[in-house]
Amino acid sequence: MSLTPLDIHNKEFTRGFRGYDEDEVNEFLDQIIKDYEAVIREKKNMEEKAEQLNERLSHFNNIETTLNKSILVAQETAEDVKSSANKESKLIIKEAEKNADRIINEALQKSRRISLEVEEMKKQAKVFKTRLRMLVEAQIDMIDNDDWDHLFDVEINEETEYEQELAENNQS
Repeated sequence: MSLTPLDIHNKEFTRGFRGYDEDEVNEFLDQIIKDYEAVIREKKNMEEKAEQLNERLSHFNNIETTLNKSILVAQETAEDVKSSANKESKLIIKEAEKNADRIINEALQKSRRISLEVEEMKKQAKVFKTRLRMLVEAQIDMIDNDDWDHLFDVEINEETEYEQELAENNQS
């Protein structure tokens, strides 16, 4: 058990022959009591300060733990956002590729259809040209035909055969 200032103050020494000077011992004890009280007060202050520092340390440890948890949550959230963005970008790319393939296929089909139409039109144009040539040649043959010369030699009667036939039919 440690001594208290009161224990020091109440301490009685036995007296011996030619013992110590009582006033000097009492003065020394008073000085020890003052110093000891100061040490006890300082110790109490230090304990209070240590308790405050321990509380602050505990508070900062809690903050550190909270910050570490927050950092982990932020990292996980960032990873989730990054993962979601990657997935979304892959979906967008896949959709774009799908649309591009569809557009290319449609364009190829349209190009083939147009090519077929162009070929069909070329065939029709050749047929038309051939028929037109045949028609024009037939017309030229008719013009060049000697039958025209014969028409120029025939005299025109006042009544043509057709008119005569009509007249005869009307009489009947």
